[in-house]
This record gives sequence, C-alpha cells and structure tokens, in this order.
Amino acid sequence: MTGTGGPIRVAVLGATGSIGISALKVIRRHPDRFRVTVLTANRSVDTLARQAHEHAPACVVVSDDGAFSSCEENGTAWVGGRDALIDAVRRPDVDVVLNGLVGFAGLEPSLAALEAGKRLALANKESLVTAGELMLRALARGGGSLVPIDSEHSAILQCVEGRPRSSIARLVLTASGGPFREWAGERLRHVRPADALNHPTWDMGAKISVDSATLANKAMEVIEGHFLFGVPYEKIEVVVHPQSIVHSFVEFVDGSVVAQLGFPTMELPILYALTHPGRVDDPELRTFDPVRFPPLTFEEPDHERFPLLRLGYEAGRSGGTAPVTFNAANEVAVSAFLAGEISFAGMIDVVVQTLGRSPHRGVTDLSDVLEADREARNVARGIAAGMGSVA
Repeated sequence: MTGTGGPIRVAVLGATGSIGISALKVIRRHPDRFRVTVLTANRSVDTLARQAHEHAPACVVVSDDGAFSSCEENGTAWVGGRDALIDAVRRPDVDVVLNGLVGFAGLEPSLAALEAGKRLALANKESLVTAGELMLRALARGGGSLVPIDSEHSAILQCVEGRPRSSIARLVLTASGGPFREWAGERLRHVRPADALNHPTWDMGAKISVDSATLANKAMEVIEGHFLFGVPYEKIEVVVHPQSIVHSFVEFVDGSVVAQLGFPTMELPILYALTHPGRVDDPELRTFDPVRFPPLTFEEPDHERFPLLRLGYEAGRSGGTAPVTFNAANEVAVSAFLAGEISFAGMIDVVVQTLGRSPHRGVTDLSDVLEADREARNVARGIAAGMGSVA
C-alpha cells in the first residue's frame, strides 16, 4: 500500500479506547507488516504515553486537551488540538487511518482522511450515520478506500467481495440482544449503568455497550449498511443472535445465503481492514470450533421493549438531518444515563422527544450537519435536565 514495499503506515485515532487498544495488539503481532506513525487520544494520559514509548510514532495528538503544549520527545512530536488531529490524518507518512473515535467527534477526521485519499478503516459509526452522503462524496473525490471495522459490516464485506451489488437481495445484521434481551419491560425501569455495561459477549467501551443494550447500536449499523453497500433500508434486516458467532448474512437474488462466522473479537475485523483485500495469518486469533460451541439460535428483535431500533430505521429512511438528530439525542441520553441523571427508559424518551422537537432539513454540506447536531444536543440536554435526577 505504501508503494515501496515497506510496512503499512497506520494512524490510530482513539488509541486508548477499546478499538485502539485492540488495533495496537494486532499491529504488535505483525511488526514487519505495520508501523504506527500517528497515535491520538482525547487527553494526555499514562496509557497514551506508554503506547508512544512502545510504537515510537512520528506524531502523537492530544486532540481535546486545550492546556496541552506542543513538544518533542524521543523523536516523537506531541501536539494538541482538533486542528492537529485533522492535520495528522493527512500526513504523507500515513497510509491507513484507523478511526476508533467514539461519537460525533469522529466525523471530521473521517472526512479529512477520505478527502486525502487514505484508506479509512472505520469503526466510528457516527461518521456514516450523520453524514453518509458527504462521506461517499469525499471518498469519490479523494480516490482512497473505505473499509468497515464493525464486525457486522466486515462480515458483509467478506460475503459480497467480488460480487456485483445487483446480486444482493437482502442484508441480515445480527445483534447479540445485549444484556437485557430476556428482561421484562417492568424490570428495565430499574436498570443501572453497571447493568448496561455488562455485555454478555463483547468487550466494548461504555458508550457502545449502552448502545448495544438499547439496540441504538444496531439502528446505527443499519444506516451504515445502507451507505456502505448501497442497499435500500427495506432490504436490511436485523436478527437477534445471542451467541455472536454469525456476524451477518447476505442473501443473493437466487436465494443463496452466505454468512461469515467467527469467535467474537474485534481483532479479526481490524486485521482484515488493515490488509483488505488480502488476508494475513495470525495464530493468536482464536479459531471457531463448531463442535465445542453451543447451538446457534436466532430470534426477532423486540421493538416494543427496544424502540430505538425502529426509530433509527425511521431516521435513516427520512434522511437529511434526521439521522444527525437521532445520533445527537442518543449521545446526550447515554451520557446522562451513565452520569446517573436519567433512567434507562429516560434515554428512549430523550431520543423520541428530540426527534419530535427538532427541525428536519436537507444536508448539502458539513455545516448543515454541524448545525443540526448543535441544535439537537441543545434540545436533548433540555429534555434530559427536565427529567430530574434518578433516585
């Protein structure tokens, strides 16, 4: 990819988060294939310093630390601020930008990477959810590539590789169902943040774990799938699969169904995104033994108990700023829930009311997205504050 036969040079955005840490584990096992040239995190923390010491990148960006002063240490330039983050993804010594940032903050780095013609290995759902059309335009202008890291979209990519999009009849995204799949509706009223963070099959950060518990995560993946694979919403379905072994299905027009299976680890789709379309042997990745694993089961999602999945579908179909509003309201709601300010059910109320109170407009450029996000966050914060504290 470098054009010189050398290692693939990687910028890891969100290096101290769950995706970033997993990515660096993968890179560590393949020192001849990959070299870290950029690391970024929101703040200057001990973890980031240790990562920089080990990987010796050319640049470390502390994106949200306003008090951070630029310096150089052992040949690594340490810089601060959002502008420095955008500059870092455009560096000529970066081949792959691995975006493991959480939330809307990941959008502008994604756009910058695509505009610069990089390969964007994308774990940041919000980029495509809030600005799918803008992302595709940036991809076309820059001439790079966009490879998903989400296990579901990585699975679909592997299933459709080399096949014309016209041959796809249906995408089926699998969902674990989260920790509350078997909880009765009344019991959901008493969910605590610690309960929502206790995911049954995946080890994820706090925001994504809560999104998985509400199925907002799956709603965002439906919107992502629409843009990634050019499939209309009516041909994208969700099925609950508690074992998290089948990562997604693709049904083709002749009735054939292809699925991708594997042990639930993010390291596999990360490695595939870094090497796509090739594959690299990695003996440390756990293999799937069909005899030792329990039977694989599937069930319909419960839209009554988990309405954010339906609301996400509706926002995606509406287009324009509706997905921006959905995402902004959800981010505010999750933050308030984790802080103990609203209940689990209150998160749903925040999203529903914000969608109802926010204007729906078209999107022509990034400023439209940024304005819609700002407006929706203000509305959502007001709604959350009006709910009062959780007893």
